Amino acid sequence: MRYFAMVAAGATLWGCWPFFLRPAGLSGTQNALLALLVMALPTPFLLRRESLKDRRATLALVIMGVTDAINVALYFAAVKHGPVAIAVLTHYLAPLIVALTVPWVMREPRSVRALIGTPLTLGGLALLIWRPGEELSGWTALLGAASALFFAAAVFGAKSAARAWSPLAVTSVHSAISVLTLLLLFGPSALPPLQPPTLWVVVGGVFSGLLGNILFNTGLRRIPTTAASALTYLEPLTASVLGWVFFQEALGPWAVVGGALVLIVGVWVAAEPRRPVDSPLPSISGTP
Repeated sequence: MRYFAMVAAGATLWGCWPFFLRPAGLSGTQNALLALLVMALPTPFLLRRESLKDRRATLALVIMGVTDAINVALYFAAVKHGPVAIAVLTHYLAPLIVALTVPWVMREPRSVRALIGTPLTLGGLALLIWRPGEELSGWTALLGAASALFFAAAVFGAKSAARAWSPLAVTSVHSAISVLTLLLLFGPSALPPLQPPTLWVVVGGVFSGLLGNILFNTGLRRIPTTAASALTYLEPLTASVLGWVFFQEALGPWAVVGGALVLIVGVWVAAEPRRPVDSPLPSISGTP
């Protein structure tokens, strides 16, 4: 169960991002670029010939870097364009996409609990973040759903890259590729200004970014992709709780019910009896 706990802890740390991003006052793309840049700093020390020889794993790492950058760009565009609730709900279609496609993409057994639990969790998430009177936006939903596709692709990429790359390398090397992708997509507008509040994002890059992703990718190596994907719902749950504690954002009775549903279903999916999806991956020389 410790690998499930690592994935859960990583997703929880992702949910702490608002604590670091809000004080900085940067645009979504600037936040993403700076956080990914911090996560990419160890990259020069992690490029090993043995890992590069596995072309399939290396290609998966490159795909992960590109798809994660596009995922971030689309998600922040959805948040900026329309209601946050619509953006978050459609973005978190990713676990359902993973559950439906994992037998073909990763050759893993289909998880019945994930197929049942993902729509239930989406319902709980809707109760958690929906605000009465919030308008619907088809364009926001389209952007959010598109980001979910790339989010799912990034999860698959991380799983495949782990066969030859350490969790730290998967985190850092893919972040370097994502930084280059964001610069190609957005150019100078992605560069954050040099000002003191920017340091908050740097701290977040270490805490929620580097540490959170190392924990997630370490656990992802040893548990089914569908279970790890289901546990990512802890991210918006954590963000909602932090918003209530630190930013005076209201959490009504239905939001509490929704949060409880997210937790209960997540534990239920993670506890599904299943046969091992692979033999334990060999440890990589020089990795933690």
